[in-house]
Amino acid sequence: MDTKYDYYEFYTTLSNWFSRHPRLIGALRIFNQLAVVIMYLAYLGALLVAVGQAWPSPVALVQTVGPLVIIPGLGFGILTLARRYLNAPRPYDEWMIDPLIPREKHGNSLPSRHVFSATVISLVAWRVAWPAGVVLLVLTVLLALARVLGGVHYPRDVVAGMLCGIICGALLWLF
Repeated sequence: MDTKYDYYEFYTTLSNWFSRHPRLIGALRIFNQLAVVIMYLAYLGALLVAVGQAWPSPVALVQTVGPLVIIPGLGFGILTLARRYLNAPRPYDEWMIDPLIPREKHGNSLPSRHVFSATVISLVAWRVAWPAGVVLLVLTVLLALARVLGGVHYPRDVVAGMLCGIICGALLWLF
């Protein structure tokens, strides 16, 4: 059986189930937006904690906070270029499906930049205060699931985004 047909069947079944529970569609959309906001606030918070840990030494500030800004920034830039080069279609580009998370962007689906960013931010938080990093990694997995359930990414997109984020985030322990 063709795997693409399997995906269409999978997503149609899933979206039909959500359609019978419209409040869950709203919850999925809110969670998707809220998770992004939480991640950005967590990144800012982790940077502030790192500044507090390194203060008042200028050398410690550069050594501590520098990698927490430079490594994720470079990773984000490289990932963005890779997405443009690959220009992988989104599920709604290939199938006649109505995504549960409204999206008008086409292509640039692989790897998921949302999941990449959430993974890197989780690892930045882990580097600064590991319990927060663990909580954020759980949130990252839920965000990845929401992006697939919402029809804006294939599972491969979010897995690739998470793997790229883990590789990028692992560099934080080298510097």
